[in-house]
Amino acid sequence: MELTRTPTQASWPTPGAVVALLKPITWFPPMWAYACGAISAGHGLGERLGFVLLGVLLAGPLLCGTSQAVNDWFDRHVDAINEPDRVIPSGRMPGHWGLYIALIMSALSMLAAWLMGPLVFAAAALGLAFAWGYSAPPLRFKNNGWLGNGVVGFSYETLPWLTAATAMTGLAPATPVWIVALLYGAGAHGILTLNDFKAIAGDRAMGINTLPVLHGPRPAARLACLIMLLAQAGVVVMLWALMLPTHALAVLALVALQALCMVRFVRDPVRYAVWYSAIGVGLFVSGMMVTAFGLRTLAAAAV
Repeated sequence: MELTRTPTQASWPTPGAVVALLKPITWFPPMWAYACGAISAGHGLGERLGFVLLGVLLAGPLLCGTSQAVNDWFDRHVDAINEPDRVIPSGRMPGHWGLYIALIMSALSMLAAWLMGPLVFAAAALGLAFAWGYSAPPLRFKNNGWLGNGVVGFSYETLPWLTAATAMTGLAPATPVWIVALLYGAGAHGILTLNDFKAIAGDRAMGINTLPVLHGPRPAARLACLIMLLAQAGVVVMLWALMLPTHALAVLALVALQALCMVRFVRDPVRYAVWYSAIGVGLFVSGMMVTAFGLRTLAAAAV
């Protein structure tokens, strides 16, 4: 079924429709991860502030905005079932403008990345490939919740963190930076599952095998919580091993608060997924910043 423009629809999208398509609320995770990566590099933050800000812009409004446009275009039929008020199925984004905007944003992303040098350009190209592969056939990684959430977690957390840390120094990140970037990317797999509880009926109808579709709501909620907890436990252990006990205990306290919230979430995940996202995710990303400053302390001591 192809969505067609009705005579009452405009030929051009309004600025509000474009903003709704790009979903600014989703830009925060990669922007935050890029900032964490820049901080964890250990030096040069003040001297390269403009470079950091451009990287944050690339990670959030450009690359993440592109991924949202791509996803909404290729999910327009699913959204017609799950969320008919979204910008494309509602008709606020007329014709093929959803696809056109995704292409324009892709080009702008690569232009900004080119201005930042070959390393950032290569990382942005990889992130862009994942953004299209996640939603667009024939790959459409999102059809499998395990694979799709892994791709997004890597793109939203691991890739921006490593890119920023490398770009700040021109050197390969130290082993601890690699470890925390990978761990927080893995933990984001569980966070992304939170978005799937509101769309179980439509996802099942369209063959999108999210974790709630594959395993049921409560088992999927337990899996998501376990993934988030194990990833952060790995961060705590590493910080402790690096002789950063204050940072390790701070992250541990944030994990403990998440665990308390998880008890309520697991009881009724469909009802409390949004509630947990508002509280638990904030605690998760706070731990990311604590960890970044811990690594910065470590790097500064090594100079």
